[in-house]
Amino acid sequence: MRGETMRTGKRKEASIVAGLMLALLAGPTAAGQLADAATKAEALAASGDAVGAHDVMRTAISDFSATLPFSIGKAVFVSTDPAGYANYEPKPAPQFKPGEALISYVEPVGLSWKPASEAGKLQSHFTVDLDILGASGEVLASQKAFGDFTFTGFFRNQEIYATLTTDVSGAAAGDYVLRFRFNDLNSGKTASVDQKFTIAASPTP
Repeated sequence: MRGETMRTGKRKEASIVAGLMLALLAGPTAAGQLADAATKAEALAASGDAVGAHDVMRTAISDFSATLPFSIGKAVFVSTDPAGYANYEPKPAPQFKPGEALISYVEPVGLSWKPASEAGKLQSHFTVDLDILGASGEVLASQKAFGDFTFTGFFRNQEIYATLTTDVSGAAAGDYVLRFRFNDLNSGKTASVDQKFTIAASPTP
Protein backbone atom coordinates (compact mmCIF):
# COMPACT_ATOMS: atom_id res chain seq x y z
CA MET A 1 0.00 0.00 0.00
CA ARG A 2 1.22 3.48 -0.72
CA GLY A 3 0.47 6.66 1.13
CA GLU A 4 0.11 10.11 -0.27
CA THR A 5 -0.72 13.40 1.40
CA MET A 6 -2.38 16.56 0.21
CA ARG A 7 -1.19 19.55 2.22
CA THR A 8 -4.35 21.48 1.80
CA GLY A 9 -5.39 22.48 5.32
CA LYS A 10 -7.40 25.68 4.88
CA ARG A 11 -8.59 28.16 7.47
CA LYS A 12 -11.28 30.72 8.05
CA GLU A 13 -12.36 32.77 11.07
CA ALA A 14 -13.31 31.03 14.28
CA SER A 15 -16.92 30.24 15.00
CA ILE A 16 -17.49 32.48 18.01
CA VAL A 17 -20.85 31.13 19.10
CA ALA A 18 -19.91 27.45 18.94
CA GLY A 19 -16.54 28.08 20.54
CA LEU A 20 -18.11 30.10 23.35
CA MET A 21 -20.67 27.41 24.15
CA LEU A 22 -17.96 24.75 24.38
CA ALA A 23 -15.78 26.99 26.48
CA LEU A 24 -18.52 27.79 28.98
CA LEU A 25 -18.80 24.08 29.71
CA ALA A 26 -15.09 23.72 30.41
CA GLY A 27 -14.93 25.15 33.93
CA PRO A 28 -15.49 28.22 36.10
CA THR A 29 -12.18 29.95 35.33
CA ALA A 30 -12.55 29.67 31.55
CA ALA A 31 -16.25 30.46 31.81
CA GLY A 32 -15.46 33.57 33.84
CA GLN A 33 -12.91 34.81 31.34
CA LEU A 34 -15.21 34.18 28.43
CA ALA A 35 -18.22 35.65 30.21
CA ASP A 36 -16.22 38.83 30.81
CA ALA A 37 -15.25 38.91 27.14
CA ALA A 38 -18.87 38.35 26.11
CA THR A 39 -20.01 41.24 28.31
CA LYS A 40 -17.41 43.53 26.78
CA ALA A 41 -18.30 42.36 23.27
CA GLU A 42 -22.00 42.96 23.87
CA ALA A 43 -21.25 46.49 25.03
CA LEU A 44 -19.14 47.16 21.95
CA ALA A 45 -21.82 45.74 19.67
CA ALA A 46 -24.49 47.85 21.36
CA SER A 47 -22.39 50.95 20.76
CA GLY A 48 -22.16 50.11 17.07
CA ASP A 49 -18.62 48.69 17.12
CA ALA A 50 -19.31 45.31 15.53
CA VAL A 51 -15.69 44.83 14.49
CA GLY A 52 -14.45 45.54 18.00
CA ALA A 53 -16.97 43.07 19.44
CA HIS A 54 -15.88 40.42 16.97
CA ASP A 55 -12.19 40.94 17.77
CA VAL A 56 -12.77 40.71 21.53
CA MET A 57 -14.55 37.38 21.22
CA ARG A 58 -12.07 36.03 18.69
CA THR A 59 -9.19 36.81 21.04
CA ALA A 60 -11.04 35.27 24.00
CA ILE A 61 -11.69 32.02 22.13
CA SER A 62 -8.11 32.00 20.86
CA ASP A 63 -6.74 32.40 24.39
CA PHE A 64 -9.07 29.72 25.72
CA SER A 65 -8.03 27.27 23.01
CA ALA A 66 -4.47 27.40 24.31
CA THR A 67 -5.69 25.62 27.47
CA LEU A 68 -7.35 22.72 25.65
CA PRO A 69 -5.71 19.28 25.50
CA PHE A 70 -4.50 18.32 22.03
CA SER A 71 -7.13 16.06 20.46
CA ILE A 72 -9.02 15.25 17.27
CA GLY A 73 -12.40 16.91 16.96
CA LYS A 74 -13.66 15.30 13.77
CA ALA A 75 -12.47 12.71 11.27
CA VAL A 76 -14.64 11.70 8.32
CA PHE A 77 -14.21 10.17 4.88
CA VAL A 78 -15.24 12.62 2.18
CA SER A 79 -16.22 12.18 -1.45
CA THR A 80 -13.88 14.88 -2.79
CA ASP A 81 -11.39 17.45 -1.52
CA PRO A 82 -13.04 19.83 1.00
CA ALA A 83 -13.69 23.38 -0.17
CA GLY A 84 -12.86 24.78 3.29
CA TYR A 85 -13.26 24.30 7.01
CA ALA A 86 -16.51 22.39 7.69
CA ASN A 87 -17.22 22.64 3.97
CA TYR A 88 -17.08 19.06 2.73
CA GLU A 89 -19.22 16.27 1.32
CA PRO A 90 -19.13 13.23 3.63
CA LYS A 91 -18.91 9.86 1.94
CA PRO A 92 -22.26 8.08 2.51
CA ALA A 93 -20.54 4.92 3.78
CA PRO A 94 -16.90 3.95 4.44
CA GLN A 95 -16.90 1.47 1.56
CA PHE A 96 -14.50 1.88 -1.32
CA LYS A 97 -14.14 0.35 -4.74
CA PRO A 98 -10.89 -1.49 -5.57
CA GLY A 99 -8.24 1.12 -6.32
CA GLU A 100 -10.34 4.02 -4.99
CA ALA A 101 -8.38 6.53 -2.88
CA LEU A 102 -9.39 7.28 0.71
CA ILE A 103 -9.87 11.00 1.37
CA SER A 104 -10.05 11.97 5.04
CA TYR A 105 -11.10 15.30 6.49
CA VAL A 106 -9.66 15.71 10.01
CA GLU A 107 -9.91 18.59 12.49
CA PRO A 108 -7.21 18.83 15.18
CA VAL A 109 -8.17 20.68 18.38
CA GLY A 110 -5.89 22.41 20.88
CA LEU A 111 -2.87 23.01 18.65
CA SER A 112 0.05 24.91 20.17
CA TRP A 113 1.32 28.12 18.62
CA LYS A 114 4.66 29.89 18.83
CA PRO A 115 6.06 33.13 17.37
CA ALA A 116 6.75 32.79 13.66
CA SER A 117 9.82 34.13 11.88
CA GLU A 118 7.66 36.94 10.51
CA ALA A 119 7.24 39.72 13.06
CA GLY A 120 3.90 39.72 14.84
CA LYS A 121 2.75 36.36 13.48
CA LEU A 122 2.15 33.01 15.18
CA GLN A 123 2.70 29.54 13.78
CA SER A 124 1.45 26.02 14.41
CA HIS A 125 3.16 22.98 12.94
CA PHE A 126 2.08 19.36 13.03
CA THR A 127 2.83 16.13 11.22
CA VAL A 128 0.61 13.10 10.70
CA ASP A 129 1.76 9.47 10.91
CA LEU A 130 -0.22 6.73 9.21
CA ASP A 131 -0.96 3.10 10.04
CA ILE A 132 -3.24 0.73 8.14
CA LEU A 133 -4.48 -2.18 10.21
CA GLY A 134 -6.21 -5.39 9.22
CA ALA A 135 -9.47 -6.60 10.70
CA SER A 136 -7.60 -8.42 13.49
CA GLY A 137 -5.56 -5.35 14.45
CA GLU A 138 -2.31 -6.30 12.74
CA VAL A 139 -0.36 -3.40 11.22
CA LEU A 140 -0.17 -3.84 7.45
CA ALA A 141 1.47 -0.56 6.47
CA SER A 142 2.96 2.47 8.21
CA GLN A 143 4.38 5.82 7.22
CA LYS A 144 5.87 8.50 9.44
CA ALA A 145 5.19 12.16 8.59
CA PHE A 146 2.60 11.09 6.03
CA GLY A 147 1.35 14.68 6.21
CA ASP A 148 3.19 17.86 7.23
CA PHE A 149 1.19 21.02 7.92
CA THR A 150 2.19 24.54 8.92
CA PHE A 151 -0.23 27.39 9.58
CA THR A 152 0.92 30.98 10.07
CA GLY A 153 -1.18 33.99 10.97
CA PHE A 154 -1.75 36.93 13.29
CA PHE A 155 -3.81 34.95 15.82
CA ARG A 156 -4.32 31.37 16.97
CA ASN A 157 -6.74 30.26 14.30
CA GLN A 158 -9.12 27.54 15.47
CA GLU A 159 -10.68 26.56 12.16
CA ILE A 160 -7.89 24.30 10.93
CA TYR A 161 -8.26 21.00 9.17
CA ALA A 162 -6.12 18.48 7.32
CA THR A 163 -7.03 16.73 4.09
CA LEU A 164 -5.25 13.37 3.88
CA THR A 165 -5.45 11.16 0.80
CA THR A 166 -4.42 7.52 1.19
CA ASP A 167 -3.67 5.24 -1.76
CA VAL A 168 -4.71 1.65 -1.00
CA SER A 169 -4.56 0.34 -4.54
CA GLY A 170 -3.65 -3.33 -4.61
CA ALA A 171 -5.22 -4.09 -1.23
CA ALA A 172 -7.45 -7.14 -1.07
CA ALA A 173 -11.17 -6.84 -0.44
CA GLY A 174 -12.00 -6.76 3.26
CA ASP A 175 -12.24 -4.65 6.40
CA TYR A 176 -9.46 -2.35 7.55
CA VAL A 177 -8.68 0.46 9.98
CA LEU A 178 -6.97 3.70 8.94
CA ARG A 179 -5.14 5.21 11.92
CA PHE A 180 -3.75 8.73 11.93
CA ARG A 181 -1.48 10.00 14.69
CA PHE A 182 -1.20 13.79 14.80
CA ASN A 183 2.04 15.16 16.26
CA ASP A 184 2.00 18.75 17.53
CA LEU A 185 5.63 19.71 16.97
CA ASN A 186 5.39 22.85 19.12
CA SER A 187 4.22 21.02 22.25
CA GLY A 188 5.40 17.45 21.63
CA LYS A 189 1.86 16.16 22.23
CA THR A 190 0.09 13.58 20.08
CA ALA A 191 -3.51 12.65 19.30
CA SER A 192 -4.79 9.65 17.35
CA VAL A 193 -7.96 8.76 15.51
CA ASP A 194 -9.15 5.57 13.79
CA GLN A 195 -11.33 5.32 10.68
CA LYS A 196 -12.77 1.93 9.81
CA PHE A 197 -13.25 1.22 6.12
CA THR A 198 -14.07 -1.60 3.74
CA ILE A 199 -12.69 -2.38 0.29
CA ALA A 200 -15.38 -4.04 -1.80
CA ALA A 201 -14.74 -7.10 -3.89
CA SER A 202 -14.03 -6.58 -7.58
CA PRO A 203 -17.12 -6.97 -9.79
CA THR A 204 -17.55 -10.39 -11.31
CA PRO A 205 -16.82 -10.26 -15.08
